[in-house]
Amino acid sequence: MNPKHLQSAQGAAESPVDRAAALGRELLAVAREAAAAGAAVLAERGRGKVAADTKSAAGDWVTDFDRRAEIAVRDVIAAARPNDAITGEEYGRTVPAEPSGYRWSIDPLDGTANFVRGIVYYCTSVAVFGPLDEAAASATSATSATSAPSSTATPEGNTLAADGAAMDAGTHGWLAASINAPALGVEYYAAAGDGAWLIDSVLATGSDARRGGSATRAQRLQGGDKEEAGRLLATGFGYDADRRQFQVAALLGLMPGFANVRRIGSAALDLCLVADGTLDAYAEYGTQEFDWAAGALIAAEAGLPVLRPRTNPGWQAAGYLDFDALPAESSLGEVPAADQPASGAPAAK
Repeated sequence: MNPKHLQSAQGAAESPVDRAAALGRELLAVAREAAAAGAAVLAERGRGKVAADTKSAAGDWVTDFDRRAEIAVRDVIAAARPNDAITGEEYGRTVPAEPSGYRWSIDPLDGTANFVRGIVYYCTSVAVFGPLDEAAASATSATSATSAPSSTATPEGNTLAADGAAMDAGTHGWLAASINAPALGVEYYAAAGDGAWLIDSVLATGSDARRGGSATRAQRLQGGDKEEAGRLLATGFGYDADRRQFQVAALLGLMPGFANVRRIGSAALDLCLVADGTLDAYAEYGTQEFDWAAGALIAAEAGLPVLRPRTNPGWQAAGYLDFDALPAESSLGEVPAADQPASGAPAAK
């Protein structure tokens, strides 16, 4: 058979499901490599406190590790997929001359305050959003190149409401994610439709620890027990005093369904701990996309209900929680993202 004809026959035989699966595997490999590159920078941290600069408020810190980790993550993504857009916490949004329609959302160091203080709950978080069918990407990139951001646009220039509508329509979604926490020795990752997974380099398979896992074999995550007693709710608080007052009041309203609350200090890891069943639910108001992008996909792929915000600020939540009980911020009203600092200051890390 003519090789040219053979190639055509093979291409015709490839179904949309096969193409989507292949794309998911490719994107997940990039996400894991990129998150590992960022985590390797964080792993250089020594003992004691780390020097930090203040961004928007006391406690809202940025370090040289944040910046170097983001560069490491960006380098991996740009080398593998040079036409994808990238949004990072420290260096903003980068759009190539010929965008593919896919966008990476990265937090090089989620949990900076923990990192500065020597608390081990910090990580590098990487996720990618885009068309479920790669053939639709060119149309998406053409539209995004000519569309102006609306009042619900994030600081990176993307529209939470539009992204949510595209997900509802089944044309776009969060496709792959990786969260790498070097001080904990764990990596969480997920690809759309392929489940959420944990590799744990500290705990041995078959140990009594809840997560289980091993350094060489991934464990599939399926969340916790919905009926378990002593349920734990995770949350976080912003730097602004008025915002914190609202968050605390909202938390008090949610507590009747839970035995206690945990404040880990990293939204990405909060979501992962819900995915692996360590925590039962997580809810936080005012986080930025790069805080929740990877963790929300991991929680969703673990089979858990997930709420992504469609306004900025808004609620992000996962797990066994009544999303309808999450209150509106009536005391402040909705603050357009364009009025927020580009660093994503509303949510403390």
